[in-house]
Amino acid sequence: MTGSEAIPPFRLAYVPGVTPAKWVRIWQERLPDVPLDLVQLPSPELPGALRAGEADAGFLRLPGDRDELSAIPLYTETTVVVVPKDHLVAAVDEVALADLADDVLFHPLDDVFDWERPPGRPAIDRPATTADAIELVAAGVGLLVVPQSLARLHHRRDLTYRPVTDAPQSRVALSWPEERTTDRVEDLIGIVRGRTVNSTRGRRPDTDQRPEKQPAKQSGKQSTGSRGTKSSGGTKSGSGTRSGGAARRAAPGRSAGAGRGKPRRRG
Repeated sequence: MTGSEAIPPFRLAYVPGVTPAKWVRIWQERLPDVPLDLVQLPSPELPGALRAGEADAGFLRLPGDRDELSAIPLYTETTVVVVPKDHLVAAVDEVALADLADDVLFHPLDDVFDWERPPGRPAIDRPATTADAIELVAAGVGLLVVPQSLARLHHRRDLTYRPVTDAPQSRVALSWPEERTTDRVEDLIGIVRGRTVNSTRGRRPDTDQRPEKQPAKQSGKQSTGSRGTKSSGGTKSGSGTRSGGAARRAAPGRSAGAGRGKPRRRG
């Protein structure tokens, strides 16, 4: 059995639309001996999977069900409305919710927004998933408001999307069970927060560099003292130069009295 096989994999879940590729790449660079298992779960299922121990951590959208879960918000997504390409909305750069008031807007059961008052006209039935709602939009039945990442995930050539300026926005966060904040979770936290390998904020402080800081400071003090010594030496050297000048002024053939006699002759 190899060392990599003996180490249990770290199970990382994520919801549709979230792309963890950059964090996975950094993980593989820093922890090449720790296998990373990726699993995509529907938004409503991911919190339960974390609590049940089926995943060690996950990328989800807030607010979500966060009972007993810790979360670190990472970024905010742009909200868009998905429409057929021949819809009037496709002719503008962006819209407001009021512009969609006369359209049927789908609110699937896995809707990521916590609407206080759902906009638009309600559909007869709520689609089970966002993918089902996309199919209904393509059929010309209604429109769908989603994070831009989901619009891209379910891209179709006969559909397009436009930003909605005043719609709610979803936030993507790293989440994990609070009581299971393991060393591996701390490693992942450091990665998503952009910490360097030697960051002292993570669970792996760079203790190798700490002893080096004190000698560096001592070296700086010695350097200052050395400069003081050089300055003192320069002063002595200057004094010596002045002494040499006095010796030259007192050269043979010119006495001190002769030097003092010249001003009296000009007077």
